Amino acid sequence: MNPILALPPCQQRLCEMNIRMHQAETNGTLFLKDAGIEVKDIRYAWDETWPKTSEKLVQQGLTRTGKLPVLEYKGLKLSQHIPILRYLARELGSYDGVTSVEKFTVDSVADLYYEWVACLPKPSDDYKASRPKYVDLIAQYYADTEGPYLLGDKITYADFAIYQSIDNDKRVGAAATLPQSLLNLVEAIEARPNIAAYLKENKTA
Repeated sequence: MNPILALPPCQQRLCEMNIRMHQAETNGTLFLKDAGIEVKDIRYAWDETWPKTSEKLVQQGLTRTGKLPVLEYKGLKLSQHIPILRYLARELGSYDGVTSVEKFTVDSVADLYYEWVACLPKPSDDYKASRPKYVDLIAQYYADTEGPYLLGDKITYADFAIYQSIDNDKRVGAAATLPQSLLNLVEAIEARPNIAAYLKENKTA
């Protein structure tokens, strides 16, 4: 069982963008839910208002790049999906590999996330055409163990990133056919108690 970081409710703020106005879960949100960390989830719409919103957030000192997500935590303003997840994994002492080889594998797959989502939230035809290539590449890593997670029965922060990439593609109409190893990942994550409860509560019509 993954340890839970004991934090006062709503002491942290996770600021994220909606993808095309959908209340899309992000890997940061699901990670925090799974770990039992209470957080105030603040969403920003990705529409014609975003450029001004981005500029305002920079002026407020929330984000240097004008991009989200940002996690306010212990007086810090942490940005970028994967670095946030890595930081939290280290804080928790879990959701990561144990050996150097395991950590290398987790980092390698997590870094592929950036290539996967580089063109969101407005995917082009080229983006859609490239999905099978990335799905097949990711699936090779997951096929190295019996699953359902990247490191077998031990969930890591990379699993949340890959799960969200799959969900993002589905939401923007760019989903590729998933091999069994990734179908197993999706099923396993959605069955985790805290995540299952969250998804049920936030299910959209």
